[in-house]
Amino acid sequence: MQIAILLFDGITALDAIGPYEALWRVEDYRVEFVAAATGLKRTRHGLGLLAERSLDEVPAPEVLVIPGGAGVEAEIGDARVLGWIRQAHETTRWTTSVCTGALLLGAAGVLQGRRATTHWMSHGRLSDYGATPVDARVVEDGKLMTAAGVSAGIDLGLTLISRLAGPHAAQAVQLSMEYDPEPPFATGSPRRAPRQLVDAVQARAAAGRRPAANAEHGAAGG
Repeated sequence: MQIAILLFDGITALDAIGPYEALWRVEDYRVEFVAAATGLKRTRHGLGLLAERSLDEVPAPEVLVIPGGAGVEAEIGDARVLGWIRQAHETTRWTTSVCTGALLLGAAGVLQGRRATTHWMSHGRLSDYGATPVDARVVEDGKLMTAAGVSAGIDLGLTLISRLAGPHAAQAVQLSMEYDPEPPFATGSPRRAPRQLVDAVQARAAAGRRPAANAEHGAAGG
């Protein structure tokens, strides 16, 4: 089973690493990081991930995973990347995305008339590509599978394993990862977070800033 995870500069690391950590744990799954050009691809804040295969070397993966991140905007304008997604989608068993990776699927034309999800701050953009936005952690429509923001990539990986290898395999992987989340706060979704917090996070994102300021830095004496 060949699984290709697209890398590009400006990627959100967990969008790629979340599914990777789940998928590599199944025997006979070959998970590969691919990019328009091989080499190190860096997140917006400098973390590097290595793409060892080029798009030309992996023309027909059985599973395609498209992560998101700030770099998606540049990739949307890359005809080669969009063409590769369209071509790969023709023969995949599953075409998937995490977070704003769904916008790349949309730009490639594969979400037209489909149900899909993405990060909550980008839901409205799915309609621009003819998709029906769905407020859910993971959404399946035919052989398309899209996941919500960042951490939902782990859920996508486990759901993929369940569809490809069966629920027992997915449950074994979940246990091996000790994926048993108990978040410290009930603010992981705009449905539950206070409106003031939602507005603040959106405002900082619009300004290109990180989600939170270190309010305690001064009190801690530097």
